Amino acid sequence: MSKSESQKNSRSLTKIAGIVAVATLISKVFGLVRQQAIAAAFGVGAAVDAYNYAYVIPGFLLVLLGGINGPFHSAIVSVLAKRDHSEAAPLIETITTLVGGVLLLVTVALIFFADPLIDLVAPGLSQTTTGLEIRDIAIQQFQIMAPMALLAGLIGIGFGALNAADIYWLPSISPLFSSIALIGGILILVFQLGEKIIQPEYAMMGGLFLAWGTLIGAILQWLIQVPPLWRAGLGKLRFRFNFRNPGVREITKVMIPATLSSGMLHINVYTDLFFASYIPQAAASLGYSGLLVQTPLGIISNVILVPFLPIFSRLAEPENWQDLKSRIRQALVLTGITMLPLSAIMVTLALPIVRVVYERYAFDLSASKFVASVLMAYAVGMFVYLGRDVLVRVFYALGDGETPFKVSVFNIFLNALLDYLLINAFGAPGLVLATVGVNLVSMAIFLWLLDRKLGGLPWGEWLIPFASLIAGSLATALVCWSVLYGCQLVLGSEGFFVQLLELGLASFSGLGVFGLIVMKMNLPEVDIVVGRIRQKLGKGNF
Repeated sequence: MSKSESQKNSRSLTKIAGIVAVATLISKVFGLVRQQAIAAAFGVGAAVDAYNYAYVIPGFLLVLLGGINGPFHSAIVSVLAKRDHSEAAPLIETITTLVGGVLLLVTVALIFFADPLIDLVAPGLSQTTTGLEIRDIAIQQFQIMAPMALLAGLIGIGFGALNAADIYWLPSISPLFSSIALIGGILILVFQLGEKIIQPEYAMMGGLFLAWGTLIGAILQWLIQVPPLWRAGLGKLRFRFNFRNPGVREITKVMIPATLSSGMLHINVYTDLFFASYIPQAAASLGYSGLLVQTPLGIISNVILVPFLPIFSRLAEPENWQDLKSRIRQALVLTGITMLPLSAIMVTLALPIVRVVYERYAFDLSASKFVASVLMAYAVGMFVYLGRDVLVRVFYALGDGETPFKVSVFNIFLNALLDYLLINAFGAPGLVLATVGVNLVSMAIFLWLLDRKLGGLPWGEWLIPFASLIAGSLATALVCWSVLYGCQLVLGSEGFFVQLLELGLASFSGLGVFGLIVMKMNLPEVDIVVGRIRQKLGKGNF
């Protein structure tokens, strides 16, 4: 690859990353506001506890099939990126017909088998009176949200087609419509009930509003993609049964094992909730803390994975493997630069983060402490979570969906074992630490397999920058803790604005130290980003 081509690709990559970052940031901010609204209205009570169990399967399908970087999205992008635009419409319509038919049957099955499925997800609920109440709410929520199975497939296919056509803004911002619908449902309920919303006798009503808001949000998420698909010539709402199309076989060759692989990963979430059902308020705490991690993680993962997947796909032939290795390193270094300092900040500042974001009305200090302990466990594993996803996309780009699937099957048993061992030692945070362990092992396996598949990876060249990034993250954690401790000695730790000020001073101090360390490392990935920012500032076209 020539120097001019490399610079052009870097500019294109940075431009796409910028679009995705802004759109995802807007979407994640609304997602955070949604979770704040849920926390303020329901705390860690029965309605939201039930919702976390009821949402497991519909939400799993929405993230698995409809999510950006999910298997449907990845399969569509990896195939359409190599094909002429004229082939896209019939291919998308055929895949939509095939997938839609299968998922319609799945939706019907979910409605009819809601009772045993909730018992499968949360067996511990049937052992107490409070648990039985939560179970009843969860069953009704589950039946309302069941159509999300069909919507998830349509969303994933549409978003993959849009990204393959270099349309990135809409797929990245679309989840905000789901958040708006749910927030709207909560506001309607608050206007109807007022302060009575937190009373146990209204838990069922609150739970149903949560479920309907979630379903309406998923419907909106699908509807907004239809007009741009039509305008881009990427298919319309018509049935097409050309299942022998070579492109269909190529997509399903990646899609089916990739779906099974990602599905195995999400079974780990079910395993966590299986154990969580025996710990009061654990499911709600996993949900609240998980969102605090997923907000920055979702933004950064989209910034890295969305533009890199088509690049990986175009470098899949053996003669391009040297460039592919460079791109893998680039993606992993960007993952380290972003995830490692965030982990350091979230581990050291977990309690003030939770208090600033959630602590109001029904969500009190005891809830903050419980959620903060789980947040610390989540934060420890941010790098390996995203690093594993980067490596999985490399296998998809190489047309290999079977390897991630096999690793995911192994991970199910490993996760169950770690859950059993760590929940006894650490309680609810142990469930998250088990997932961190699974992702760490997965990442190590994928790197070893890629080393064999691509004729060797430059281990020495890769390990040096990561050692420096880890050292910089430890320095970040020390600075954050020191600044927070000093501020609390002077200002105390009570009051929203005091907590916000202390959180801001500690986190920005830590990030400043990390930034100085990274700038001294002279990493080309940093030079690309800084150069792009300077170019934008010079043109004044942010």
